[in-house]
Amino acid sequence: MTDDTAAAGHDHRHGTRETVLFGGVYGAVLASSMVAALTQYGHASRESRRYDAAWLLVTALASALAHGYAHYIAERAPHRRGDALRTLREEWPLVAAVVPTVLVLAGAGWGWWPADGVEYPAFALNIALLFALGLITARSSHRSWTAAGLIGAVDALLGVVVVVANAVIK
Repeated sequence: MTDDTAAAGHDHRHGTRETVLFGGVYGAVLASSMVAALTQYGHASRESRRYDAAWLLVTALASALAHGYAHYIAERAPHRRGDALRTLREEWPLVAAVVPTVLVLAGAGWGWWPADGVEYPAFALNIALLFALGLITARSSHRSWTAAGLIGAVDALLGVVVVVANAVIK
């Protein structure tokens, strides 16, 4: 990016760390929310878990497309050829963050482990992912281990809120 491009405001891409943190947190919370919604009615057959895995992946892809498109159209600067694809490509952390949950659900659907109650390991996985994202991001920003642990705990709290909401709704 040249100084002229920066001055004209033509490059609004976020830093890699910000993109990974945002997409990772968004994806982990999305995965927990989807698991809660899809398992609300107690469907725990292998077939329903494969369906849940497919819907989670479709939802993540749709969310990434919608978020990338919103960024693209919200920029007021003129766009260059390929900007739309670059903007959409930057949404990969959101999709990557749901893949572990997709695999947990699909694994239950394929009979690798019991389909009944798989939402609880999925919730735990996403809470751990949220904690790790907060911790790693804070440490890469040169925060102390104590501060990084607290930031990770606050990020994990997002996942806990989804789990508690799921329990209250059921």
